[in-house]
Amino acid sequence: MSTSTRELVNPPAIHPAPGFSHVTIAEPGRIAYIAGQVALAPDFSVVGGDDLGAQTRAAMQNVKLALDAIGATWDDVVRRTIYTLAPTEYETITSAIEDVQGSDQHPAQTIVGVTGLAVEGLLIEIEVTVHLP
Repeated sequence: MSTSTRELVNPPAIHPAPGFSHVTIAEPGRIAYIAGQVALAPDFSVVGGDDLGAQTRAAMQNVKLALDAIGATWDDVVRRTIYTLAPTEYETITSAIEDVQGSDQHPAQTIVGVTGLAVEGLLIEIEVTVHLP
């Protein structure tokens, strides 16, 4: 995986950042914005039932499919925004993300608590910003 397109920074004066980085610096290039990905199968059925970890893994698999389609890798992701009905379940979300991306190196990230998503039964939606060299 390439690490030349981004630098992850965690200033020591800010609280520790388990599961994300406080700052991501991207070199000049093109930016891709991947729309929020959710745990939906091609037939629009919800994957993972009411299991937040399973839904997070399914959403991240869809993010991976989008990255593959544009020739990008996890190392090219410079920002991640997570919308979830369970924002305090940080450990479950982070563990599932790391399962799919195969790394504990995280870009700048925000988790937003929401009261609902576009399809009944969805628990999480993940969007990413990607730097393309």
